[in-house]
Amino acid sequence: MDIQERLTAFAMLGAGWVMWFLVGLSVIGLAVILERAWALIRSRDDMLALRDELEKRLDDHDVEGALKRLDSSPSFEASVAHAGLAAAEDGGEVVEQRLEAARNLARQRMERNLAFLGTVGNNAPFVGLLGTVIGVIRAFHTLEQSAGQVSNGLMAEVGEALVATAIGLLVALPAVAAFNFFMRTVKVRLGWADALGHDVRAYVAREAQRAEETD
Repeated sequence: MDIQERLTAFAMLGAGWVMWFLVGLSVIGLAVILERAWALIRSRDDMLALRDELEKRLDDHDVEGALKRLDSSPSFEASVAHAGLAAAEDGGEVVEQRLEAARNLARQRMERNLAFLGTVGNNAPFVGLLGTVIGVIRAFHTLEQSAGQVSNGLMAEVGEALVATAIGLLVALPAVAAFNFFMRTVKVRLGWADALGHDVRAYVAREAQRAEETD
């Protein structure tokens, strides 16, 4: 049996498994979307108010109060600033390293499982196309068996082929939309984390300059 005969025999199994596979991907994708939405909503905070309060406490040299305020925030942005401010006494270089490490960790936590959505969004249409190809092969096989006559079996095979493509697109579109939305949200929140980090850096730089002037 050559490769063409093997592929034809495989196609004869039908495209039903392809569609069920796509349905499974859609269920998992929906679970990821709901989990990521809940995680990002649960970790939100009023960033304008948080930054204003952080600046006020740092201006008053109330580092302990600033750390307590950051620690009480559920946001990933606050955890980044907290990591940097907690190392303020160790110098600017250490603060920079702590901020960078905390930022990378926050990004990984916010982007968890988003790669799956991106993969599904990019590849679900191709999986659907595989189902279409299988359906077309079966349709030609049915046409051959019916001696060129259009039959109900032939129309059923063609319909199954088109449905596979449609399901692939229906699975891909929400996954792509959700992936883009979440990535945009992560980008914005990392921007806020950078803003808080800059406030921490500015405080550490001021304190270092004041210490030099005192000496």
